[in-house]
Amino acid sequence: MTDPHDGRPAGPATQQTAVRVAAAADAAEITSVFLASRAAAMPYLPKLHTDEETRWWIEHIVLTGHRVWVATDGEPGRVVGFAALDGELLAHLYLLPDVRRRGIGSVLLAVVRAASPDRLRLHVFQRNTAAVAFYRRHGFRLVATDDGSRNEEREPDATFEWVP
Repeated sequence: MTDPHDGRPAGPATQQTAVRVAAAADAAEITSVFLASRAAAMPYLPKLHTDEETRWWIEHIVLTGHRVWVATDGEPGRVVGFAALDGELLAHLYLLPDVRRRGIGSVLLAVVRAASPDRLRLHVFQRNTAAVAFYRRHGFRLVATDDGSRNEEREPDATFEWVP
């Protein structure tokens, strides 16, 4: 699922923001971003996996089976966000809570769009209204809803699509 930022207008990304292709060595920081973002933006989600299991999943599933980019900002090399693309599916877009509303989510989304220029789909929890607003602002349209039976959290979600 996705969690860019809360839907309020984003300020400009700092000049120190950079996006690069993720490496295996980024697994720990990507895991930290994933866990912190979900805890802050979606506290209603059940914790189904330990932090160690989540790191294994990031390292062995996400980083090996998706195209993944990381955003770094401020401290040299500090990963503050990431996006993962699986074909035409934006599987993940997460930011650290303290860097939201600075345009970093928009920068990551632009990189993903460039990698999938014909079409992009994503699933987002329906209760994650901040993410829904973010994607709508970026031209995504709702194409389907689900009762949560297709995700392990059993949380109703929505499918959005962007076509240029």
